[in-house]
Amino acid sequence: MNSAMSRSIVRQSKFRHVFGQAAKAEQSYDDIRVSKVTWDSSFCAVNPKFVAIIVESSGGGSFLVLPLSKVGRVDKSYPMVVGHSGPVLDIDWCPHNDNILASGSEDCTAMVWQIPDHTPSRPISDPIVVLEGHSKRVGIVTWHPTARNILLTAGSDNLVIIWNVGTGEPLISMDDHPDLIYNVSWNRNGSLFCTTCKDRRLRVCDPRKREVVAERLSPHEGIRPMRAIFTREGNIFTTGFTRMSQRELGLWDPTNFEEPIALLELDTSNGVLLPFYDADTNMVYLCGKGDSSIRYFEITDESPYVHYLSTFSSKEPQRGMGFMPKRGVDVSKCEIARLYKLHERKCEPIMMTVPRKSDLFQDDLYPDTAGPDPAVEPEEWLDGKDEDPILVSLRDGYVPPKSRELKVSKKNLLDSRPTPRRSMSTIEGANLPPQLLEKLVEEIQSLRATVLDQEKRICDLENKLSQYTNGTV
Repeated sequence: MNSAMSRSIVRQSKFRHVFGQAAKAEQSYDDIRVSKVTWDSSFCAVNPKFVAIIVESSGGGSFLVLPLSKVGRVDKSYPMVVGHSGPVLDIDWCPHNDNILASGSEDCTAMVWQIPDHTPSRPISDPIVVLEGHSKRVGIVTWHPTARNILLTAGSDNLVIIWNVGTGEPLISMDDHPDLIYNVSWNRNGSLFCTTCKDRRLRVCDPRKREVVAERLSPHEGIRPMRAIFTREGNIFTTGFTRMSQRELGLWDPTNFEEPIALLELDTSNGVLLPFYDADTNMVYLCGKGDSSIRYFEITDESPYVHYLSTFSSKEPQRGMGFMPKRGVDVSKCEIARLYKLHERKCEPIMMTVPRKSDLFQDDLYPDTAGPDPAVEPEEWLDGKDEDPILVSLRDGYVPPKSRELKVSKKNLLDSRPTPRRSMSTIEGANLPPQLLEKLVEEIQSLRATVLDQEKRICDLENKLSQYTNGTV
């Protein structure tokens, strides 16, 4: 009887004793001026090679990209990524190429960047492609989980645009949201995405049908911003606020939005809870902006479905957070997650570890995880093909592949846009008056003649000089 009772009281889970540990001071990234822009994105993105952080910058928007090994104080002259003309609001690493990163900005554009493995000698100012389609700031950029080169952007014009960054062209545009979109999350195979919006609705969208397939009004009663993410099973995990401004989390079945699977009140802090989800362990880490703690939960198929595990607490509040893909954790130390906490002036890695006595590979902690190879091509995905991520084993630790270049089809780009960034002159070039065009053509011809004259003169002078040096004159 007693043993049965104790079993029912203490839930069996290998993640019950997960503990967080901040990296030593010398393993942090110091002297970074983290962005102060008022936007509820995470301001940080990480992968097995780099950490990228949105920083304060005067005149335009920039972010910092550091190799993971470049710990310690970051020199003020370290080259930034500086292509945007307004503050950067969101950044996201491509899941299929660890050197490719997308950024969205107040300048109404999204940009895709190729980051070199070596430290650049000067600021990176030329994106591979500029995505121009939003009329207001672009606050959300998120890559498709399984299809090559597919990127979703959402802006303050309430538009969702899905791009093929390999050609630089928009594939799908959806205007189903009447108000500001707070966040977007793809499901595991990228057939659907869910959104939260200022109109207090949680929506599930099918991008290829260009329609909202399910929606729920006020999954959380409060009017403050919500967040929603798809779980591995296809349920939706949400964070929001009650009518009394208490923070709350929920778990929903999108095929039956009437009642939540679980609804849990947390506390009365006012920071938006950013959820980071690990599909391999079915754990979710909640990081509130302005909080100094990270709570973590396990989602299971037994009541109460969302199980509180523990809290990692520290003294300093967090300005943002990055979440390492499973390929980047240290399996030899039983590390199951690594978060990168942004302070006002530094970035601090936090390791989440399962205590184990054995030094052997713990295959129950590390099922095969999503690897860096895309499962479908853009055209296949657009035609309706869905594939789960291609999985890789972590048994020998993950070894990143060599840097691969993103191939941008210049033909399509040149057809649609003569220069990477359209200036007013290229937009209006077609409407120039004929007299001005004639004058420009004359000037070009005159300049060409001048250049030819100068070339002839230089050639003559070089001949004379060689005659002098040879003593033939």
